[in-house]
Formats: sequence, structure tokens, C-alpha cells
Amino acid sequence: MSLISPACRDALQNWLASKKALNGAAENTLTAYNGDVSEFLSFMTLHFGTPQGLGALQSISTADMRAWMAETRNSGTGARSLARKLSAVKSFYRWLAEREGFEPTAVLMARTPKFQKKLPRPLAADAAKAVLDTVEFQSGSDWVAARDVAVVTLLYGCGLRISEALGLQGKDAPIATVMRIVGKGGKERIVPVIDAARTAVDRYLALCPHPHEANGPLFRGVRGGALNPRIIQGVMAKTRAQLGLPATATPHALRHSFATHLLEAGGDLRSIQELLGHASLSTTQAYTAVDSAHLMDVYNRSHPKA
Repeated sequence: MSLISPACRDALQNWLASKKALNGAAENTLTAYNGDVSEFLSFMTLHFGTPQGLGALQSISTADMRAWMAETRNSGTGARSLARKLSAVKSFYRWLAEREGFEPTAVLMARTPKFQKKLPRPLAADAAKAVLDTVEFQSGSDWVAARDVAVVTLLYGCGLRISEALGLQGKDAPIATVMRIVGKGGKERIVPVIDAARTAVDRYLALCPHPHEANGPLFRGVRGGALNPRIIQGVMAKTRAQLGLPATATPHALRHSFATHLLEAGGDLRSIQELLGHASLSTTQAYTAVDSAHLMDVYNRSHPKA
């Protein structure tokens, strides 16, 4: 017997469809939403002893929410993951309440568990440069080495997410001085491209043995298919081991480094927000790990009353 009633399953699928159509949610995000809300609905079935229809969902109490959260934590889920699951459930309930005309107070009033936010750890400027200089030595094949250098240079030189870099197509090359990138939620942004990144991509294309197709992936795996992000993650793992860098030196850390180093050099936080494609300035602030000594130095050099 399914733990989720047909009515609830249909409602969940309709909510996911609306998320995709109206908010441009990515497939990975939709998969996470589906899993989180399905777990919640399944718990309520076990909690009450029978699959819950839409009417029963409307009468869920604060005590029921506490029971779900307690069981989720007891199963080994951390506070951060529980907060994500609760956010998904609340979003589903807001949508459902609007459609069905009920007040979802008990669900929306459930408190998000407290957790300490993990600040991103960018690389120091010399470490980032060492990564760019060392990546090419992780492969015995010239064209693969050139490919890896091109990808990593785009991550650090342009602040791209790894999914954005690997999402580039053949028609995007040769890389222009600016690129139009479609990021999370379908948000578009214009990104300047440094000469080093353009040169790295040109060298990769000159050595790549696979055909250059306008509608095919720009970056290819050894067999010619789209390059898997795990390959670049593995290259970074080998590189950081060779350089003695911490485990936090990941492909995404290069994006953090791009933002932090721009800010350290005097870049404007709003401009960096646009370059990263963040909807919220607070997200950009979390990406930029500039210490208080540097901020005070900028203040003392820049403020008229300093």
C-alpha cells in the first residue's frame, strides 16, 4: 500500500509543476522538493495510521509537526537538512492552502531549527594561482589537461558555477569578451571574460579530438560525451593534494575566491552580486570572506571622517 494518498500525490506533482513553470526551479531542486515533501506525507500516514487525504492535511496540528521534526532528527538528519525539508513543506502548504482555502498556521508556525551557517572558504590569491598552474599536470593527455585548465580558469576567472561552465555549448565558442550566463532559476547575467580564460578555451578547442558541434557540449569527456562535473571535482582533489591545500579547496571554492578577491581589490559589492547572479545581496556577502582588518583598511583609506 502506498504511504501517500492519490489526492496528495497529485497535489504534490501539481505543486512541483508550478514551481518549474513559475519559478524556473532546476531539476535537482525539484527532485529535492519531491523527496522532502514525500517523506513528510509518508510520515503523516504512519503517524495517523492511514494515508492522509487533502482534508486531513488541513487539520495537522503543532504537535504533529513537532512529532515529524523529532522523528526526522532522530533518524540522523542534521539541523541544516531539517531546515531545508521544513522550508519545502511550508512552501507546499502555502500553495495548497491557497488552492484549497484553509489556514496552514500550524505548519507555517513551525520553527526552523537553529544551525550555525558555514561560511565559504575561498582560497588565498596565491593558492588560487597555484591551482591554475598545477591543474594541467593531473592528466597525461594534452587535450584533457587543456580542457581541465579551461574549465578551472572559467570558474575562478569568471565566477561561474561548475554547472554553468559545463553547460556551455559549442556555439558559445570562441568565447567573447562577455558571456550571457543563465544561472539558477533561469536568472540571466552578463559576465566579463578575462583573456586568460578565452585563451585557455581556445587552446582546449585546438587540441580536442572530438568534433566541435554548435548544439553539442563545449567541454567533452574522454569518450566524447558531455563532461561530468565529478571529473573536475576529481581533478581539483588531485591538485589540492599535490599543493597541500585543505579539503575545502573545491571547484565551488574557486567561485568564492573570485568574489572575495574582487572585493579585496576594491570591487563594489553590488557589482559582484550581479557578476555572481545572486538575487540577494546577503548571499553575496556570505560568499565574500574579507577579514575585518581589510575592511578597516578600506574604511581608513576611503571614509572622509577616517
